[in-house]
Amino acid sequence: MTIPQSFIQELLARADVVDIVGRYVPLKKSGANFMGLCPFHGEKSPSFSVSPSKQFFHCFGCGKNGNAIGFLMDHVGMSFLEAVDDLAQQYGLQVPQEDVSPQEKARAAEQRHKQATLGEVLEKAGEAYRRHLKTSPRAVAYLKGRGLSGEIARRFGLGYAPEGWRSLASVFPDYDSPLLSESGMVIVNEEDHKRYDRFRDRIMFPIRNVKGEYIGFGGRVLGDEKPKYLNSPETPVFSKGRELYGLFEARNALRDHGYVLVTEGYMDVVALAQLGFPNAVATLGTACTPEHVQKLFRFTDSVVFSFDGDAAGRRAARKALDGALPFASDTRSVKFLFLPAEHDPDSFIREFGSEAFSEQVSQALPLSRFLVEASSEQCALDTAEGRALMAAHARPLWTALPDGVLKRQLLAELAQLAQLDSASLAALWQSGADGAGHRTPRRQPPPGHPPDEHAAWTHEGPDWAEPAVPSDAATGTGFQRHDRKFAKSDFKSKGGRGEWRGGKWGQKPEENDDGPRTPPVTRADHAARLLLSDMAALEGLSHEDHEMLGHLPAPHGPLFAWLESQFHEHGPITWSALREGLHGQVFEGLAMRLMSGPHAHAGTGSPELQAELRGVLNRMLVEQLKQQENQAIAAAAADPGALARYRELQARRKSLEQELQRAAVE
Repeated sequence: MTIPQSFIQELLARADVVDIVGRYVPLKKSGANFMGLCPFHGEKSPSFSVSPSKQFFHCFGCGKNGNAIGFLMDHVGMSFLEAVDDLAQQYGLQVPQEDVSPQEKARAAEQRHKQATLGEVLEKAGEAYRRHLKTSPRAVAYLKGRGLSGEIARRFGLGYAPEGWRSLASVFPDYDSPLLSESGMVIVNEEDHKRYDRFRDRIMFPIRNVKGEYIGFGGRVLGDEKPKYLNSPETPVFSKGRELYGLFEARNALRDHGYVLVTEGYMDVVALAQLGFPNAVATLGTACTPEHVQKLFRFTDSVVFSFDGDAAGRRAARKALDGALPFASDTRSVKFLFLPAEHDPDSFIREFGSEAFSEQVSQALPLSRFLVEASSEQCALDTAEGRALMAAHARPLWTALPDGVLKRQLLAELAQLAQLDSASLAALWQSGADGAGHRTPRRQPPPGHPPDEHAAWTHEGPDWAEPAVPSDAATGTGFQRHDRKFAKSDFKSKGGRGEWRGGKWGQKPEENDDGPRTPPVTRADHAARLLLSDMAALEGLSHEDHEMLGHLPAPHGPLFAWLESQFHEHGPITWSALREGLHGQVFEGLAMRLMSGPHAHAGTGSPELQAELRGVLNRMLVEQLKQQENQAIAAAAADPGALARYRELQARRKSLEQELQRAAVE
């Protein structure tokens, strides 16, 4: 949207830069101007001047200067459009939107009104939670036991949600108001429409946006109950994929310390602020997204991700790497800190001290090193196949980097590991596929051949075509190779569709039409049932497993992604607890079907269950690799690198097949 320059000038004429800056920086009158400590760099004596006559701010120490819009962008971290919209709302102006329809304008106005109203509801609830904390010795004792002071609790606005089911009814007389459910503070039972508080008997962490407005809450139990953490749901004012806990409180410290420390939980952020690291923020129960990284780089050019050293921490770091790559320019720094598995930042500092933790931060793994490590994972670099597999892993990561010196240096390093020169590797990656992990388009079957939506076609010569016929059509992932020509009568459906005869699908002789049949249980079903039964098994999955499961077609792929988010947010929870969160999800029907009947597991976390899951996943990976082999062969004519990809895929498949054979013998 283009905003007329005349409106910008009118907005700046109405806005008072002293008032705008004064909301974030304490100012004192000094002659014709106002002075204060600069929010853009650390200083002990004021050198930050704000001029009411010029409507301008200037720091004589660091040279930072600008108008009211520039201050909101540089200090609060808003985009230009956000800053203009924020000022316009404060001064009762409507941002011109000539290119927007009247309906869209009405919807935008309604959305702004709803956001303001929901924000008021959340702030009122936050005030009530703070009052409850003062009258709860048990909650106060818990916070003191975690080493938190009253000052730090006030700074972060910590509170306590009482045990009662309808405690907020004393705060909001109209407990049936739809605003309470829209804000996520109250849950409405779909069956009997009864209402109750979402947060009960929990320490409450208010979540604020960069302007300091309440947008949600996080609640932590005082004991070991599950789920340990509970977040506000997605609402018109709150999106976990875009917001970061503690960013509002940390924004000044980010400039003082020169970097932001991204941790995994609310308590980490508060405890680190208590221990001298107020520059910490946390994702809100989700993996780090590109939106998170982009927002952080508005405040600092250096980001350090802090994760536990266990498998879950490595997976979270891998996702953070994906989110950070598009923004890792030559002038920015991204690092990954892996603490020992038995420590989080809080416990590490308390045992070894702040200096030891600062040393850990300074020695954190640079993005370039982590990219190479992630690419080389499970690759035998002493073999040609392993080096080829490493190059295949590195290709989408390297491609996601912005152009610059860092990208070129990494190309040289990856080429050396692959035992190629940089030009050859670049040419290989830039030919054929686009380098972003997109698959080669599937060929259409020749005329007269069965229109199986799961079939991929390869061509090894002008005289014959080799179909890749599904060996498990119900999953859409399995393919069986054949080494001979096919006649029409040779094509058979593996998914219950009969035989291909006379140009159409016919019924198998052994089948009849006695009525509807129960859908076959696929491997994706099997894996979903095992993970729904025992979420702890997610801990042992590799990045390759997560990628495969998350990219399965709906409803399986979305179900696995949701399970992973629940595990990341709450840890392993029982099926009965999971079932409550399934209401309204697109995969609810699938999950309920899989977990009904005598075949559902009890979820004991047994080694047998984990071994069963490993076997299912390995078979799914084998079938996926067969499909990708077919695609690589199909692309060989146009892509010189396709044969190398085929060999690396084949090597990986054979390795998995050997693992399955060993498991069968044992």
